Amino acid sequence: MPFAYTPLTPDPIRSASSMLRIRLQRTGTTNNPSYRIVVAQSSDAAKGRHLEILGHFLPAGKPVKVEVDAERVTHWISVGAIPTDTMARLLVKQGVKGMEKYVKRYTKKRSKKAQPEGATAPAAEKPSAEVPASQADGKEGGDTAK
Repeated sequence: MPFAYTPLTPDPIRSASSMLRIRLQRTGTTNNPSYRIVVAQSSDAAKGRHLEILGHFLPAGKPVKVEVDAERVTHWISVGAIPTDTMARLLVKQGVKGMEKYVKRYTKKRSKKAQPEGATAPAAEKPSAEVPASQADGKEGGDTAK
């Protein structure tokens, strides 16, 4: 009977339990960061293995360089990969369609009912710039004569 080969790790595309992420993987030297844009399982280490390199991000250069294979990004998203918040923001700037739903809001919206009543009213009259009586006499408030 022939021995059937089974891989040690399941195919990440077909297994429902693995969660794929499109994320940045830092490379480069101290004080000179550069990043790879990779597809990796979320359980893998940040500098661990990846399935595919989709591009590069060089924030230290003038101007900042972002090279992304948008066709491969849309393929991986259709397979089930989810970009991280930072990657979604970079992809929106690069013009990749459909990334807005992955961008998280940093600030919470204030409801209009929760705003205080005086916040929308015009500002009250400014106090006049009159000098207090203690300073008008030539004395300053903190000095005392002995």
